Amino acid sequence: MSNLLTISDLSVRFDNGPLVVQNLSLAIQPAETLAVVGESGSGKSVSALSVLRLLDGRHVSYPTGSIRYQGEDLLKAPENTLRKIRGRKISMIFQEPMTSLNPLHTVEKQISETLQLHLGMRGPQARERCIELLNLVGIHNPEERLKSYPHQLSGGQKQRVMIAMALANEPELLIADEPTTALDVTVQKQVLELLTSLQQKLGMAMLLITHDLSLVRRYADRVIVMEQGKKVEEGATDTLFNAPKHPYTRKLIDAEPPGHPLPAAGNERELLRVSELNVEFTLRKSFLGKVKESFPAVKDVSFSVGRGETLGIVGESGSGKTTIGHALLKLTGSTGSIQLDDHELAHLSQKQFRPWRRRVQIVFQDPFGSLSPRMSVEQIIKEGLEIHDRDNSTEHPNKVIQALKDVGLDPEARHRYPHEFSGGQRQRIAIARALVLQPDLIILDEPTSALDRTVQKQVIELLTEIQKRYGLSYIFISHDLAVVRALSHKLLVLQHGRIVEYGKASDIFRSPRADYTRELLNAAFFYQNTTTTI
Repeated sequence: MSNLLTISDLSVRFDNGPLVVQNLSLAIQPAETLAVVGESGSGKSVSALSVLRLLDGRHVSYPTGSIRYQGEDLLKAPENTLRKIRGRKISMIFQEPMTSLNPLHTVEKQISETLQLHLGMRGPQARERCIELLNLVGIHNPEERLKSYPHQLSGGQKQRVMIAMALANEPELLIADEPTTALDVTVQKQVLELLTSLQQKLGMAMLLITHDLSLVRRYADRVIVMEQGKKVEEGATDTLFNAPKHPYTRKLIDAEPPGHPLPAAGNERELLRVSELNVEFTLRKSFLGKVKESFPAVKDVSFSVGRGETLGIVGESGSGKTTIGHALLKLTGSTGSIQLDDHELAHLSQKQFRPWRRRVQIVFQDPFGSLSPRMSVEQIIKEGLEIHDRDNSTEHPNKVIQALKDVGLDPEARHRYPHEFSGGQRQRIAIARALVLQPDLIILDEPTSALDRTVQKQVIELLTEIQKRYGLSYIFISHDLAVVRALSHKLLVLQHGRIVEYGKASDIFRSPRADYTRELLNAAFFYQNTTTTI
């Protein structure tokens, strides 16, 4: 069978810097799934973006190689030829749905644009196709969602819209760059099985760029492993996983999160108790400002967290996980009871709550977006001290240095800026910022979702060590059940803002009572092999 796409001896350089991809060769056949794996900076995404020449031509060059699609070298093809191929013959799902969608256009306009450009589809016909595509990728109430703007969608919903756009014209090759990073495990399974079924139906090939080896093992036909711009291993999926030849491949395979949390120290002493927490979001107001329609995001949620204990909160996008975290920090309005060390916080004003903020800190999902690019690492970490610890300003530099040591970073790095660090290092900085105030509780909102598996493992081990050293309590919000299992003593399962299951994490992983919990665990590829050994 002839190859659909052939990359031969490709090298890529930015400006006058070193080669970021070195002599890469690969081939994809029709209806085949080829996965490219490796850590951040290995050249995976650069190689994928080069296929459609989406890198800035003013700063990129290709010293060697060719990229041939149906016999034509895309590196030498004129722009009008590339326009006919992009989105029609070869489509791409980008890694960052937050920034890949136009914030000024509705979902309908963005999907319709590619239908109109390549198929001449307009009006009711295009709208019908848009609804069909949104249904296909599992978006509820697609007729309503067509009118939504990107800021009105969750991260997972944005990613599904991106997938719908990529599939709109039934391409021959789909390049999927971390297509499931922002998605829940159930949606990951749904989307990848959808893509697999479309491959069979359309004969579509897929180039899958990912750091999630569970997905690779389940869905890829072949795997290429890249390290620092070079291909270090290639082979059939089963062969590569069962008998890896290169040490780097073995390192990636062995980077799965550890199976169990350390025993909680002192969790017989309750730190946080939440009772009947409710959060409603206003959807529509009258001309005079009266609420006419609201959405209950969290309904009658109750739980507790002991000292030195980790509570994992899991559920699909829109289940209320992050909303609970924000409600605890009074970043969003709520009703119910929130007690920290038997002190009621729910009814405090923002001014009254301010002294309590140093005791409850948060680490956000996106380490780059949550760190100011205009501030040095020292300024970022010291900012909380300047607000909550003004009387001891002479000690601030030493506390910053100690916080950096605690998260495994060189204290000399405090003079650098966020853009000079990798994703894993930036997340360590975010943890140091929370840690410097010596809080009792840290809320971790998807802190590892954007990281490679090897870096995830490092962050989990770091969080475990910090918890052991300082007796911290965590609320760990995530859709990655392997990571949740590695850290959590108790588990709270949410669906549509309500508690589905709550209790000891090991018991729930071993023997889930609710159908929804079983569905989540079944979708998280490790379930069948591990629940009996937890």
